[in-house]
Amino acid sequence: MELLYTALSGAKQTQTSMAIRANNLANVNTTGFRADLERTAAYQVDGYGFNTRYMSQSEQAGTNFTSGQLRETGRTLDIAIQGEGYLAVQSPTGQEAYTRAGNIMVDGEGQAFINGNPVLADGGQLILPEYQQITIGKDGTVSVIPLGGGAQIEAGQITLVKPDNTAMTKGQDGLLYLKNGAQAPVSDEVELVSGFLESSNVNAVTELVSSMAVNRQFELQIKMMKTADTLAQSGNKLISGS
Repeated sequence: MELLYTALSGAKQTQTSMAIRANNLANVNTTGFRADLERTAAYQVDGYGFNTRYMSQSEQAGTNFTSGQLRETGRTLDIAIQGEGYLAVQSPTGQEAYTRAGNIMVDGEGQAFINGNPVLADGGQLILPEYQQITIGKDGTVSVIPLGGGAQIEAGQITLVKPDNTAMTKGQDGLLYLKNGAQAPVSDEVELVSGFLESSNVNAVTELVSSMAVNRQFELQIKMMKTADTLAQSGNKLISGS
């Protein structure tokens, strides 16, 4: 039975690994996506006679914070961060969250969003007046020339932060948060570039090769379970004398 439990534990962990890699592959073209990393811990089985028995246990997935490649789009409202740092947005629950995705969309009321999340600027959501021309500076300052012309005015400064990556965690919504639930201070060290977007940092080839290896590992664990079943049946026959 020990073999069965060992194989079952391994198969369960392998399924989790397959799900993580499938999610990474599904987001290979998602702007600013940060790949998830599999995390597993081993724990000793309690009880007399199990001193050498260890099982695997899944931990919360880690995050690969490596930067993705910048690709030029030529769209003024597409922005990317050069180097370290994050854009601040408001999560669906109202909490301040962080992202490297910079595909800003503006609704009919001038409210700016990234993937449906309000873009934060100067302590609130970035709201743009009607304009005929817009520019975004490297410090996040958004300037517009109103409809009908006139002098250029500042519409707001996008909130840029630079927390330590080790202090951050990814939420179920794909956004990044500080582990302690606090808000990161505004940083003037973060620089933007307009007309560019950052690609996902998922390496499709690496993820695909890893997925194939995990699939083979899962098949091996299934074979181990079948072997355990065969051994159990043989043992039962010996005991029953049949």
